[in-house]
Amino acid sequence: MRDIKKKIIADEHKRPVAVQIDYEDWQEIERELGIMSAGKEVDLSRYSGKIRIVEDPLKYQQRVRAEWQ
Repeated sequence: MRDIKKKIIADEHKRPVAVQIDYEDWQEIERELGIMSAGKEVDLSRYSGKIRIVEDPLKYQQRVRAEWQ
């Protein structure tokens, strides 16, 4: 793999929180890993019916968010 120039993004406590790379480097990484680029269509129909929801989604969301408080 080639040398990738990167910028480390830090928070106010100087802890690393993100990495920024050139778009060309990102495209090369995607090609090497076989990752699809954003904007390409994905057929999600093969996942249809794989998850069975037994609880009302809104009630689940409210319950989970209440756990955060």
